Amino acid sequence: MTSSAQHPYSPAVLAGGLAFVSGALSIDSDGDAVPGRMPALDAAIDRMCERLASVGGELSEVVKLTYFVTDITLRDEANQQFERLFAEPRPARTFLEVSNLPYGATVEIDAVARPHE
Repeated sequence: MTSSAQHPYSPAVLAGGLAFVSGALSIDSDGDAVPGRMPALDAAIDRMCERLASVGGELSEVVKLTYFVTDITLRDEANQQFERLFAEPRPARTFLEVSNLPYGATVEIDAVARPHE
C-alpha cells in the first residue's frame, strides 16, 4: 500500500530505529468491514502486520499498540487476542472507544515496533 489521494499517508515509516505503523482497520482484503468480534480484532491485526511488513517489521517486534474500538466491551476479546499473539513481556497497549471508524470498521490498530537490524 502506498499513499494516494484517498489515503495521503504512509502505511508505515522507519524513524530513529523504530517502525511507526498507521492505523489498520478491521477490513478484509476487499476493503469490507469484517463482522464479528474476534474476527474483526484479528482482521485489524492482520492489516497492521501487512503494513508493518512493508518496512521489514514483524509482529514479534511490536512494542506498543493502540486499539480504537467502537464498542468498549471488546476489551475482553482484545485481552484474549493479546495473550494469544504475544509472549511475556507483552507490548504496551492503549485501548480507546471511539464513536465511528472509516468503512464501517469496528476496530483500528496502530503500532510502534523495533525491527531487528
